[in-house]
Amino acid sequence: MSIRDWPEGERPREKLLARGSSALSDAELLAVLLGSGSRGKDALALGRELLNTAGSLGALLGRTEQNIRVGGLGPAKRARIAAALELARRSLAEQLLEKPSLGNPRDSGDYLRARLRHLPYEVFGCLYLDNRHRVLAFEELFRGTVDGASVHPREVVRACLQHNACAVIFAHNHPSGVAEPSAADRAITHELRDALQLVGVRVLDHLVIGSGEPVSMAARGLI
Repeated sequence: MSIRDWPEGERPREKLLARGSSALSDAELLAVLLGSGSRGKDALALGRELLNTAGSLGALLGRTEQNIRVGGLGPAKRARIAAALELARRSLAEQLLEKPSLGNPRDSGDYLRARLRHLPYEVFGCLYLDNRHRVLAFEELFRGTVDGASVHPREVVRACLQHNACAVIFAHNHPSGVAEPSAADRAITHELRDALQLVGVRVLDHLVIGSGEPVSMAARGLI
């Protein structure tokens, strides 16, 4: 049975217009975004399959147009979902930029988690801050294993000077989902801290992003 044959109060689009977007499930919201299904699969079933394939709505948020793939999802629908996910990420970035200052790791945790949590490879990034700890920019600097061979202090120093940063928060993800800082994480953090001290840039924190809440190395006394 097509969604058009459902009772009007159960159709996702009509339900949204009558009761508001908060009344819809994640799959129903995806169905509205998709607009239509595919052969043998209505839009709601396609939305459910997307969520099942990703594992969760949070996991789907970390996807890109290259890895949003389920059966029956063509280029147009993939592009539509990728655009919506990017809007969500930009909204988080906008909220971060509007903060008067960052007082603790949780202030940046949601944004950094959305950017890095579900990537299938490790990414090391920097959140650049001014002297009042307001966000200037976020930048992905390195991809690959986070150790002395892949994260180059000279490049980090250069990037901080280019952004005129007075302080930084580092972040990187663990694709395994385990956010426990490794010995290599601790070693490169100390190396970067020492290098940046020479140019007057403070390292406020290094967040490790896994499947749960980000782990703050500063809160652990590891900075």
